[in-house]
Amino acid sequence: MSPTGPSEAYRRGIRRTAAVCVVVLVCMVGAAFAAVPLYRIFCQQTGYDGASRRAKARPSVILDKSVTVRFDANVRDLPWDFAPDQVSQTVKIGETGLAFFHVTNRSDQPITGHAAYNVTPQGTGLYFEKLQCFCFTDQTLQPGQRADFPVVYFVDPRFASDPNTKNTPQITLSYTFFRAAKAAPAAVGANKTTTPIGGSPRAAL
Repeated sequence: MSPTGPSEAYRRGIRRTAAVCVVVLVCMVGAAFAAVPLYRIFCQQTGYDGASRRAKARPSVILDKSVTVRFDANVRDLPWDFAPDQVSQTVKIGETGLAFFHVTNRSDQPITGHAAYNVTPQGTGLYFEKLQCFCFTDQTLQPGQRADFPVVYFVDPRFASDPNTKNTPQITLSYTFFRAAKAAPAAVGANKTTTPIGGSPRAAL
């Protein structure tokens, strides 16, 4: 360093170090955002952390053993009423179950929500699989609109042979509706039955 101030080489080194720090910070932030969907995909594929899996086909075997599936519904920062059609169902392991959840948009604006889900006790999510679910996509409700969202599910027969789950009498399927990150007011929820206030039910196309 010269008596009159830092040398040009020194200043270049400082600028280079600052640039590297900025690049590293940007990469870390990007990795943090990417980790969320990657973690979600991992959980839904493996059943880790209570995430149920998306199935492509029904089981070929239905066991002569039953399990009770309890339903739980919640909303966060949404002016929606959200509740299951029934508190629980008892199904045979491997049998296909059908449950409905009632949703009403109490606001005067169209709102798009997305349902996160969780299965407890820990470990049962590996065997709880869905063939159809409103949680697979964002759902939009118009002002005052009521809708019934179906869930088609089954408990994989391997549930009955896994030492960690075979004696579990009850599974809880829990949903929480959040406001969708990217609202799509014109979107139509898949396979839901809707009822405009003052009107009769109709199947949404």
